[in-house]
Amino acid sequence: MIKSVAMEDKREVILADTAGFCFGVKRAVDTVYAQLETAKESKKAIYSLGPIIHNEDVVAKLEAQGVVTVHSLDELKDKEAGYVVIRSHGVDRKTYEEIEKLGHHVIDATCPFVKKIHNIVAKAYEEGCKVIIVGDDKHPEVKGIKGWCKTPPYVVKTVEELKKVVENSKENYVLVQQTTFNGIIFKEFVEFLDKNDYNNVRVYKTICNATDERQLEAARIANEVDAMIVIGGINSSNTQKLYEICKMKCRNTYYIQTLVDLDLAAIESAKRVGITAGASTPNYIIKEVHDACQN
Repeated sequence: MIKSVAMEDKREVILADTAGFCFGVKRAVDTVYAQLETAKESKKAIYSLGPIIHNEDVVAKLEAQGVVTVHSLDELKDKEAGYVVIRSHGVDRKTYEEIEKLGHHVIDATCPFVKKIHNIVAKAYEEGCKVIIVGDDKHPEVKGIKGWCKTPPYVVKTVEELKKVVENSKENYVLVQQTTFNGIIFKEFVEFLDKNDYNNVRVYKTICNATDERQLEAARIANEVDAMIVIGGINSSNTQKLYEICKMKCRNTYYIQTLVDLDLAAIESAKRVGITAGASTPNYIIKEVHDACQN
């Protein structure tokens, strides 16, 4: 259900119900906070392999409490033994082994929806199928998924790229998607496969439900407002997708990380303002933006 707040000047602020932390992100952040207590008791260091989520504000707060963000296994080599948190995006199979070889204890906060993809691609090779991943090859989630494939998978972002892989091929394929991929665009992939009877491609819909619902709600709101605000980290893939979707529906769409980035003058004339936020955006940032739009 969409929350709608009427204004004295007849402006309406519509906040998406799906805005903010998804299950996987909340689980990862909660895991780190719980592990902080354990680390304090055992007097061991706690590391995050990469930013725990794509939100600079949240990462800064965790670092202030003692979490050390490292960006590679090489950085861990010179660190004292402690706890290493695997963030919600997940990592390849080899990384788990390397962390333990360095004397650290793994705390796995990989999103269950991402872990499901790891299991699917690992099983695909046992069944003699090759893997196609629909997503961004440079995204940490996709890099992790690739690391569970026994032979190099195909990573595609467009239907044309998919066509080059499967056209005239007699191989059997398993196709999965990055959990934060644009669900609206993904329908084009399914339609292409169905239309051309590619029965040798088994499709697993692995865009997480929360992402799907968030994108659909964002599109619906953006279609009904004069200005749309999308809140999230600049490196957040799911927030970027939200912005792209909203921009298609509402030309006055603004991508911000926090209230500081919002030019309130730009929405001054808007009678209806919509707000949504990526999966790594905490509630207090959403509330600040919402309150500013109201006031």
